[in-house]
Amino acid sequence: MNFISKLSVFIATCGYIGKLPIGPGTFGSVPGLLLYWIMAQMHTLYAVCLTLIVILVAVWTAGAAEKAMGAKDPGSIVIDEIAGMAVAFTGLGFSWPLAVSGFLLFRIFDIIKPFPIDWLEKRFDGGIGVVIDDVAAGLVCRIILGAALAVLPSVFA
Repeated sequence: MNFISKLSVFIATCGYIGKLPIGPGTFGSVPGLLLYWIMAQMHTLYAVCLTLIVILVAVWTAGAAEKAMGAKDPGSIVIDEIAGMAVAFTGLGFSWPLAVSGFLLFRIFDIIKPFPIDWLEKRFDGGIGVVIDDVAAGLVCRIILGAALAVLPSVFA
C-alpha cells in the first residue's frame, strides 16, 4: 500500500477505531459527538461548511479505502458514521440529552436503514455509496431532533 492508500484507510477508519472487533459503527459514531460539540460552538453557517467538508472527505477516503482494502463498504470504514452524525447535529446547540438522543436515533436509522436510506445505499457505489446512506440517516435524525426541540424544548435543555 502506498502512502495515500494508508492515509485514506487511517482517516476512513477514524484512526483505526473501525478496526475494533465489536461494534465498529457504534464506536465509530462516538467521534461524531465531539464534532457535534465543536459545531455547537460555531455560527451555523460555519457548521454547515464543516459538515460539507466532512462529507466530501468521507466520500473521498471511503472510496480510496475501499480500493485499498479490496472490499465493498467494509464495516471498518466509519468516516461515514461521522459524516452522518455531523448532518444530524448541524445547527443545534449542545446539550447532553440532545447528544444522547441524536446518537441513539442515528444508530437506529443507520442499522435498520428504512426506506429511502436502504434504497440509496443500494443505488450508489464507491465512496458515495458508502457515505450516502449515513448522510440520509443523519438527515432523518436531524428532522426528528428539530421537531422534538420545537415541541419539547425543555426536555433537551
